[in-house]
Amino acid sequence: MKILVTGGAGYIGSTVVSALADAGYSPIILDSLVEGQASFASQHPLYVGDIADTDLLKKLFSEHPDIQLLMHFAARIDVEESMRLPSLYYTENLFKAATLMHCALEHGVKHIIFSSTAAVYEGSTGATGLTEEAAVQPLSPYARSKLMFETVLQDICIESDASAVALRYFNPIGADPAMRSGPYKADPSHILGKLTALAAVHGGEFVINGDDYPTRDGTPIRDYIHVWDLAQAHLAALKYVVEPERPREHLSIINVGSGSGVTVRECVNAFLEVTGLPIQVRIGGRRAGDTAGAFADTTRAQKLLKWSPELTLKQGIQDALTWQSLRRQQVEPT
Repeated sequence: MKILVTGGAGYIGSTVVSALADAGYSPIILDSLVEGQASFASQHPLYVGDIADTDLLKKLFSEHPDIQLLMHFAARIDVEESMRLPSLYYTENLFKAATLMHCALEHGVKHIIFSSTAAVYEGSTGATGLTEEAAVQPLSPYARSKLMFETVLQDICIESDASAVALRYFNPIGADPAMRSGPYKADPSHILGKLTALAAVHGGEFVINGDDYPTRDGTPIRDYIHVWDLAQAHLAALKYVVEPERPREHLSIINVGSGSGVTVRECVNAFLEVTGLPIQVRIGGRRAGDTAGAFADTTRAQKLLKWSPELTLKQGIQDALTWQSLRRQQVEPT
């Protein structure tokens, strides 16, 4: 089966592309390379351009008329940037995505898997896992653009009698275990990225922002899912969405996370156990906009997709470190 993967040269998209190829599928990649890495897509057909370039899309579909499914990863994903440039995020993540969807449907693609985000729950917290019925309270234009597109996607699928799955990711970590791709940001903003940056210089100081949250140790809770487990969830979603015997759903929304919460302090401790590095940990003040956090209830993913994560937080840390040691050979300068 041929599958169009937009954003297939990015961190998550490229990992899914590798998983698809390993499973015998034929991924066709569309990526602007504004963020993505051409080296990640070197083993597969790559079309370089914008997801709303209708001439390019027509060329792509004319050369691959047998594409049966669209996996849509391409998006702007920087929360802070979205606060400064909300119009950019609505243009890229909403309006251009709608153009892409229209073109795909026009060319007979009736199955879609959409890369959504658990950021739609940003305002929700709790000691138990968040189900898909949890209140959606997106706090940034990035999160709002993703939530809005879920609604657009549902309406388009109803109109076209198509079927889609929106996977709401929690916090991906690690790298492809075969080291074909991994994180490539030079200045990561997430916790593990900052820790691995310290590992690159053999130590330093890490600041935990706030230890007075209503959690078991006072630091915020996150749900870290290994990116390879996330890729396997996409394969499971693919099989689910094309299954002819299942009841027809125009849009299925499914959480994809580890299913357990890890506090920032627990994450730092796990990193120190894996590396043994001389990292000094200091407690700082809360960051504006931070919440106590939450984690996924993955019951729906287990039931519908027959999928559960298999890789541990420590495996994600180790793979991130291994990738970091190889990234100069794998990633173009940015």
